[in-house]
Amino acid sequence: MEKLYHSITEVAEMLDENASTLRFWEKEFGFPKPRTNAKGTRFYSQEDIDEVKIVIHLLRNEKLTIDGAKAKLKSRKKDDVRRSTEIVEKLEEIKQELLNIKNELKD
Repeated sequence: MEKLYHSITEVAEMLDENASTLRFWEKEFGFPKPRTNAKGTRFYSQEDIDEVKIVIHLLRNEKLTIDGAKAKLKSRKKDDVRRSTEIVEKLEEIKQELLNIKNELKD
């Protein structure tokens, strides 16, 4: 069974980012808003993780500045950016699978 919530450390490892970067983006973008417990420990839902992926896509793939990413999120609906992010992720998965097949055929 898949976990409903992930710690910030798990999310950081999953997305290959620093936990401090994730906290910074929360402040800068105003999202995601992970649940916190009494100690302040953050717990990310899948929706929160998807929102972080949008930020990663804008900053890392589209090479936008933080201000540029904020402007793009305001000018375009978040759903459009999310859809674009999902397409890029799927294409990366397909690319990796094709590379694996290519390597198997060489053997």
